[in-house]
Amino acid sequence: MVKIERTFPAPASLEREAKKKTGSYSEPDVIKRLEQDFHNKCYICELKDLQDPQVEHLLPHKNGKYPDRKFDWNNLFWACGHCNRVKNQKKYEEGILDCCKKDPEQYIRFMLKEREVVVRAREQGDGESRLTAELVWEIFNVKNTGMRIRSSAQRVKALMAEMNLLYDNLEKVKKNPTGLVLRKLKTLLRRESAFAAFKRNYVREHIREYPALKEYLE
Repeated sequence: MVKIERTFPAPASLEREAKKKTGSYSEPDVIKRLEQDFHNKCYICELKDLQDPQVEHLLPHKNGKYPDRKFDWNNLFWACGHCNRVKNQKKYEEGILDCCKKDPEQYIRFMLKEREVVVRAREQGDGESRLTAELVWEIFNVKNTGMRIRSSAQRVKALMAEMNLLYDNLEKVKKNPTGLVLRKLKTLLRRESAFAAFKRNYVREHIREYPALKEYLE
């Protein structure tokens, strides 16, 4: 989970659809903008080039309890089906960090230790960070159904592949810090890239070994 810059004004269809009894919050202009703003990545797991994207509400709107949230541009996020289903639990209804307003990297450590995904709040007393870290951890580790086991394993596998690509280029830059390798690392560390929070956290925690990469984390 990384900081996302949401663009404004809100898609025009939201105001129009909100006036309808059965209006839609997923008209083409909404879909196009969310895909662009979120770099076609799930905002929770950071899987890129989604094949099953969904419009996810950070704060729930169902049962008519919070009707204004349904068409609130600030409450609409780009997510994969797996993450949307896992997040659809009562404990995650409130108190999840809004990555369009706060930078998750400042509050959460995203780590891959061998084959284990570890996600922890930087301050355990921060309930919002702790709950968000729990959600991201569960996305990669949930095992309560066969399909969720498969989906979690797929994301861990994709994360490992991306991290191995990072490790390979970090070794190359140690031996030969040329412009080509640095350009590859710059691309890998961009917030737009897949699993950017994990890659950026690793480099940040090893910055003494790679001081030239500091500017890519800003």
